[in-house]
Amino acid sequence: MATEPPRPAPPAAGRPEGGRGRCAGGGRGEAEEAAAQPALGASPGPAAAAAAAAGGRRRGLNGCVPLSHQVAGHMYGKDKGGILQHPDGTVLKQLQPPPRGPREQEFYNKVYDSDCCDSILLELREYLPKYFGVWSPPTAPNDTYLKLEDVTCKFNKPCIMDVKIGQKSYDPYASAEKIQQQVSKYPLMEEIGFLVLGMRVYHVSSDSYETQNQHYGRSLTKETVKDGISKFFHNGYCLRKDAIAASIQKIEKILEWFEGQKQLNFYASSLLFVYEGSCQATTVRLSDVTLAEKRGVPKGLLSGGDILEYNNNIHVINSTENGKIEASVSKGLSKFYALHKKAYSKRHHSQLSLKVENLEQGNVWKSSACITQEHLNGNVIPQLEKVFCHMPAEIKESANVEVRMIDFAHVFPSNTKDEGYIYGLKNLITVLQNILDN
Repeated sequence: MATEPPRPAPPAAGRPEGGRGRCAGGGRGEAEEAAAQPALGASPGPAAAAAAAAGGRRRGLNGCVPLSHQVAGHMYGKDKGGILQHPDGTVLKQLQPPPRGPREQEFYNKVYDSDCCDSILLELREYLPKYFGVWSPPTAPNDTYLKLEDVTCKFNKPCIMDVKIGQKSYDPYASAEKIQQQVSKYPLMEEIGFLVLGMRVYHVSSDSYETQNQHYGRSLTKETVKDGISKFFHNGYCLRKDAIAASIQKIEKILEWFEGQKQLNFYASSLLFVYEGSCQATTVRLSDVTLAEKRGVPKGLLSGGDILEYNNNIHVINSTENGKIEASVSKGLSKFYALHKKAYSKRHHSQLSLKVENLEQGNVWKSSACITQEHLNGNVIPQLEKVFCHMPAEIKESANVEVRMIDFAHVFPSNTKDEGYIYGLKNLITVLQNILDN
């Protein structure tokens, strides 16, 4: 590939909401390399410590700070390389030493060349983070960073997973020593076809994140990899089947691209998964409330005089005329569980038909669950889980999900299909589909 001049950086777009660091698309780097490499990777605690350690260097970086939402690899200020967040909202991935760094820069330059008319490369852009050229701090002009889109900036509570794809994590030019080193890290790579390098999952029940590093991924076997992946889609209450279905659809698009191209082979490259962990834009409609007495109830009340609690989380936004109640969940799914159990009085065998509407998308999920008091036994949570978390698989775009290809220090020209990468994608799709089906 001939190196093309980098595209100019975009105009300042402002920090992500709240000024928080995010994890970047394309920002993981190659966590499995023996040599240090930029990467997506670590929880906010270590990131904060690294930021303090790198205080002197940060002053010369024009307001750039270490990226806090990382899930794998090395961290700026602590290791030899790392990821920074630029004040304009983009992320900066430090260029690796030759030949890896120049090779990755050449890849981005070729794909994002303004004169590119290759349909294969033009389509590939859809699956990568956007590229805005290179950047160097004024005080260290020899330090070069790739300037990339932060694919998590639109998420409020981003859940992030980095999965290395392919049967080999070493390229065709690797030495025998390098090959042995990579194989020993995860001997099952050739058989499984992918490796979880790290994940960060938001739990609505505790309003906190759970993180797993590369050692977690290496501990997964053929028998446990399904449960290991499903952990990423569990929010502390239930399995986010909507996010799984949307992820499968996006991986299938990438697989389709690989099946149709023979130009490039990818080694030690990853998929970055991001989905929204919070449930802020959700409305619950409790409709067709059939009371034993067949009578209406005052606003805010259910049968037996029990109150549908506001609790600063749920508010009734219309009257209960004709026995219909609409409640808006404004502060996340965890808050919805504050609904008082007494609202479902044992004195009445009420029957509720629940439907969930996504306000942001404007789509009504086509699933509904009938809840009868005989089956509730005073506990509505399991039934609510079915409504909120077990969305129909056919509504694949209902979840806010990103799946992007990242890390291109080992991309080489080819005249054959990338069978190793294709094998990994197919296996990953199979695992996700099994999680969804079960």
